[in-house]
This record gives sequence, C-alpha cells and structure tokens, in this order.
Amino acid sequence: MDYKTFETERLILRPTGIEDAYLVLELLNMPKWIRFIGDRNVHTLEDAQKYIEERMLPQFFRLGYGNFTVIRKEDQVKIGTTGLYDREGLEGLDIGFAFLGAYEGNGYAYESSIELVKFAFSELDCKLLKGITDKKNIASQKLLEKLGLTFKQLMVLPGETDEIMLYQNEVI
Repeated sequence: MDYKTFETERLILRPTGIEDAYLVLELLNMPKWIRFIGDRNVHTLEDAQKYIEERMLPQFFRLGYGNFTVIRKEDQVKIGTTGLYDREGLEGLDIGFAFLGAYEGNGYAYESSIELVKFAFSELDCKLLKGITDKKNIASQKLLEKLGLTFKQLMVLPGETDEIMLYQNEVI
C-alpha cells in the first residue's frame, strides 16, 4: 500500500518505517521525552525497530495514516516526528509531535503539524482533533493552542496513572 507523504516549504513528512529506528531510539531516550511522555523501554536499535513494528506501523496498515518522520529538505536530516493517532481513550484524532533538541525553536513542529491538521480536516473528514500533553510541558501546550486547540480538561488515559491535559478543537 502507498501511504501519503507531505511536503512543506522546508520539510518532508513521510510515514515512519524501520529505516527510522535510529531517530526513534534517539527521540524516545531524550530527557524531555522521558520526563513528559514516559520511558518506553526502548534502549537499543532492535528495541526501536520493534517499537516501530508494533506501535507505529499497525495504525498505518489499519487506517492509512499515523506517525510521520520529519525530514529537513535542505540537508535531508531526520529531525523529529509528527503524527495523527487513533489513541485508546480518546474520541477523534490525536495530534502529536516530538523533535530532537537541536531542531526545537525553529518552527518545524508547527510547520509539520499544521500540514497534518489540514489533512485531517480536508481529507479525513475529521470533526474532532485532540492533543494531549503533560501539565509541565509549556512548549507543547503553546503549540497545541497555536494549532487551534483549546484546553478542555485534565484526564488519565487508559492504563496510565498520571493526569494529563486534554486539548481539542471546537466541534462544528
């Protein structure tokens, strides 16, 4: 099956695959990831490949969208991920993003995320877009708001114990 890729002024977004295991390994072990999202016990390249196979690819196979690797056009460097997720415990689509520290603060997260927001509403006929974040992750909260989502409530996802912030668009 051929999955959609996206292109913005500075970025290419393509479905995350096994070839992105090094990026996934690095992202999942960043101190910010572990602090705000949690330790996913991905500590080797093999763990990262298994994570991609078991946690990322199944949604692509099922729905045709999911986690996208973000590549900077100017040098073809993989700088992070942005995705649309069918997350247990959330009605609607969940937008998420994670970028390597060296590439934060350059607008890449917004540029890649807004492309997926447009896709969700125009091609997936999404009516309800959500985003979740840690109460201490101010940068993520600001980005969700810039994407047009507003804080709705604190919640706990199934199988989790920590309360997180739920953002969503206004349903039309």
